[in-house]
Amino acid sequence: MIPSLKAAKRIVIKIGSALIVDPETAGPREAWLRGVAADIAELMAHGAEVIVVSSGAIALARRQLGLSGAKLRLDEKQAAAAVGQIRLAQAWAQILAEKNLTAAQLLITLSDTENRRHYLNARATLATLLSLGCVPVINENDSVATAEIRYGDNDRLAARVAEMVQADALLLLSDIDGLYTADPRKDPDAAHIPVVETLTPEIMAMGGEPPPGYSSGGMRTKLVAGQIATQAGCAMAIAIGNRDNPIAAVAAGAKCTWFLPAPEGRSARKSWIAGHLAPAGTLTIDDGAARALAKGSSLLPAGIRAVNGAFERGDPVDVLALDGTRIARGLTAYSSQDAARIAGHRSEDFEGLLGFRGRDEVIHRDDLVIF
Repeated sequence: MIPSLKAAKRIVIKIGSALIVDPETAGPREAWLRGVAADIAELMAHGAEVIVVSSGAIALARRQLGLSGAKLRLDEKQAAAAVGQIRLAQAWAQILAEKNLTAAQLLITLSDTENRRHYLNARATLATLLSLGCVPVINENDSVATAEIRYGDNDRLAARVAEMVQADALLLLSDIDGLYTADPRKDPDAAHIPVVETLTPEIMAMGGEPPPGYSSGGMRTKLVAGQIATQAGCAMAIAIGNRDNPIAAVAAGAKCTWFLPAPEGRSARKSWIAGHLAPAGTLTIDDGAARALAKGSSLLPAGIRAVNGAFERGDPVDVLALDGTRIARGLTAYSSQDAARIAGHRSEDFEGLLGFRGRDEVIHRDDLVIF
């Protein structure tokens, strides 16, 4: 069954810079934004709660600051974001106020969604704003985020927000009306895919190679966003944004690609673990351990063949098969140094190897998510 935007009670909508900013004036596309505000007001009039993840801060400030280079340095992006965030927030506040809606600005960094305490605080703030009838407008806090701790694209940020608030639907407004079997701009035989039931490796390959550092969006990051959202039980749609009232068009059945949510959305804790974008290391395990994980067991050190990265107890790590395929992610009970010492050993050896008797499991099944 194809999901319906009209039936969703909590919706996250991601809007990119190209849709927000007029290339001629370098200011907000106010007429288009008014159509979006009307769409949001219509959804809320029918009982939905709406969160907007909006790009555009840097683009709104480039001309004002005389930053005309094709590629900005990180410090220039941070400066532009500091100026542009004010203009972006003002634009949304004004446009939504015309529909008697209250905008609320939240600036989020990657660490805010990777750190459990920050994650829970952000989720509580969003829940309160929604209960008060506000429209939270979220952007990555580019004025403080460094290259190592930033999303770099709002597709994945939007997916993390959707997972955080347990949204029913995530809508990515794009320059294309969904996923195709190949790039339709290059291949005239490319076929549109209206529904994706499961994000298989074959589907992920249709997004092409990820941009360097995942820094420039594209279809690949939209599919990664789909993994995060659908695994958390949230449906996701990719739809064309450069049209009047684009949200209403999707609600009316316009051409797009829907990604179906996993049949059983994960618990909030496991969704948070699965959605981590910056695991601290990897554990490579043998075939026997992989089969045990697939049956619901915890990860024991006897099955670990290699430990990579520098991590501490409680950090997220990826679990890899012998061929390098990622099969799970979890929170480790041991640091990388201690995990390396006990790798391949049984629990009765721990005290002699470590000087203390720790947990039998390197990752307990309650802290483990299988992909």
